[in-house]
Amino acid sequence: MAGFRQRFSAPVDIAMVAHPSVTLIVDLSEDGGIVHDAHGRRRRGSFVAGLLPDRLRAGGRSGECLQIRLSPIAAAAVLGASAELSGMVVPLEDVWGRAAGRFEERLRAAASWDERFAITRDLLVRRPALRDVDPEVAHIWRRTLGGRGRVRVDELAGDVGWSRKRLWSRFRTQLGITPKRAARLVRFDHAAHLLAAGHGAAAAAARSGYADQAHLHREVTSFTGLTPTAVADAPWLAIDDVAWPDSWPGRPATIPAVR
Repeated sequence: MAGFRQRFSAPVDIAMVAHPSVTLIVDLSEDGGIVHDAHGRRRRGSFVAGLLPDRLRAGGRSGECLQIRLSPIAAAAVLGASAELSGMVVPLEDVWGRAAGRFEERLRAAASWDERFAITRDLLVRRPALRDVDPEVAHIWRRTLGGRGRVRVDELAGDVGWSRKRLWSRFRTQLGITPKRAARLVRFDHAAHLLAAGHGAAAAAARSGYADQAHLHREVTSFTGLTPTAVADAPWLAIDDVAWPDSWPGRPATIPAVR
């Protein structure tokens, strides 16, 4: 999780770049609030963005918010949904009901960001697991992340003793995304952070396992509607090295053992 506070002389509009997580934005603004726009619908307040939300934008004149990134495995337990949120952006209240408003008020009343983080951590840990995914699906998701999207689906299926067809079906049913699409998303995320870190498109393509720069360009456009140059300058990624240091390029990737 990470906390953000910002004020602008005029309203801003920031494109949110796709990320391999379910994202919660908890609006803590006292006035104005966070405005988000997805599927052509503008709303205000806290929201949840599933994997691959369509052209999501957020902004406003002023804002204070807590951003939480959950793996789709954790989202199934904490939110009771993962597959249902894929491609969706919904108000947090639609997912948590009245508990969402009580959560926001507790965070607003906190004396510091550390206290807010502690409240959030406690809430997430104490919530009863609403839904589980198969251990095999969880393992394959972690393998995909650890391999930065460069592990073949056939290899993943063999890893857990499943057929390709069974893997495809269970993964998509439980996480709302196919194993191949998940791998593409993870690989794109690695490339996007390389671009934001100052690497050129050709270098980012080579380091991320794309066939060439044109291949990277197609994938970036597919996931964001932007060019690699625009993604490199995206405000959404600009401070990831501070807010989410563990995901920044250069950190060693680890692949969990088979369960």
